[in-house]
Amino acid sequence: MAVTIKDVAKRANVAPSTVSRVIANSSRISEKTKERVREAMKELGYHPNFNARSLANKSTKTLGIVMPNSAKIAFQNPFFPEVIRGISMKAYQEGYGLYLSTGQTEEEILEEVEQMVYGGRVDGILLLYSRVNDKVMPFLIEQNFPFVLIGRPYNIDEDQVTYVNNDNFKAAKTVTEYLMLLGHERIGFIGGNLNFVVTIDHMKGYEQALSNANIPLRKDYIVHHEELQEGGQDAVIELMSIEQRPTALIVADDIMTFGVLKMLADMNVKVPGDMSIVSFNNVMISELSSPTMTTVDIHIYELGFEATKCLIGKINEPNFSVKKVIVPHKLVKRESCK
Repeated sequence: MAVTIKDVAKRANVAPSTVSRVIANSSRISEKTKERVREAMKELGYHPNFNARSLANKSTKTLGIVMPNSAKIAFQNPFFPEVIRGISMKAYQEGYGLYLSTGQTEEEILEEVEQMVYGGRVDGILLLYSRVNDKVMPFLIEQNFPFVLIGRPYNIDEDQVTYVNNDNFKAAKTVTEYLMLLGHERIGFIGGNLNFVVTIDHMKGYEQALSNANIPLRKDYIVHHEELQEGGQDAVIELMSIEQRPTALIVADDIMTFGVLKMLADMNVKVPGDMSIVSFNNVMISELSSPTMTTVDIHIYELGFEATKCLIGKINEPNFSVKKVIVPHKLVKRESCK
């Protein structure tokens, strides 16, 4: 005979309603009582039927994660596993599961989000990117559906969107100024996809730093490629074909920087002897490159954790006020600059 909530309540010496609240991880129940009820559940081998609870509560206890493109491509970049690690930790603490989008085109991603919302598959959505002409965010705003953005909204009233981001403009301005302090004036910029807001913010910071120092902006020093190792290799081929080559490079992403370093080595261009490089993200592998990368730590895990914290707040409190959370960044100086 199946174990019921009443059996658990009897074993833990609490009311059945208390057991229900423990299953829902209610903040109204003390940690001591939660521990006692969970121990009773474990002893009796009781497992909550979340499908039945979802029907009763109109809650799935599931969060949707929307990637910028298919997981197959996105997971080649260590940013995404790390941000999902932060999301997973907070989701686990609050008793939520995760539903990952797998669409490859913008149309497929929007269709998938519509299915999540209309089909009641998730309680809220985390957007792991901010696109220039995004279709997903306006849809979620129109549906009044709980969501949080990792990034900065573009061409959308910021008072409508809770988002968690770094100050990417300031970060790029800082690394450009750092290279100028080292004596560089011919500074190249290898950006990611221009459809993404983070790329625009990085470029604006770079341009502002040059302008402040009265260094002319050279359009031929700015190239854009996908944030993959191959993108970094292609960018170097472009920049090294210029007659007056840059002496320093700002690269949008650590994984791109691996491609940059590989191609420069093939061209017999020494780093940092002939070329200094600063990157962004400070993923774990940035310490494994040769030379080790000088990079901006954007605290990826915290981005995911804080975004999930905000989303669960929005789900639990319909009157949750719009928040703007800026996670600090830090320049980590290693061996790739001279």
